[in-house]
Amino acid sequence: MSDINRRRGFDHIGVTAVAILHDGKGKIMLQKRGPKARDEHGRWDAVGGAIEFGDSITETIDRELMEELGVKPLQIDFLKVYDAHREQNGKRTHWIAIAHAVLVDPKHVSIREPHKISEIGWFNLANLPKPLHSQFPKVHNELQHRNFLR
Repeated sequence: MSDINRRRGFDHIGVTAVAILHDGKGKIMLQKRGPKARDEHGRWDAVGGAIEFGDSITETIDRELMEELGVKPLQIDFLKVYDAHREQNGKRTHWIAIAHAVLVDPKHVSIREPHKISEIGWFNLANLPKPLHSQFPKVHNELQHRNFLR
């Protein structure tokens, strides 16, 4: 297979920046994946996107926040790195996810990609929505431990 036809996450490991937005008061923002999202439609997820060649992690987070929600980060805190093994259309995928907690002003968050995001919401520990994205449990404890989610 030529390099031009290789797909991140399928033919080689992809690397993604994940941003769990928070308000600094114990609530996190999750977005419900819409019908045109790549996969896991109807599940509540964080913001994220592939790190493009030459881009830094911070540049990727900035780009994805602006593209998806029209907001700029006020502060970015590293959470953890994890393997994201999943399946898409019957094919195994493998991504390395670099997760961050990202402080934003909730008043400036709005859906900019309605074909991929059907709804957004702010949640605390007691009212997390269901169903959650398959990878969310990998950051849940860290969010609580670091007091981003209360």
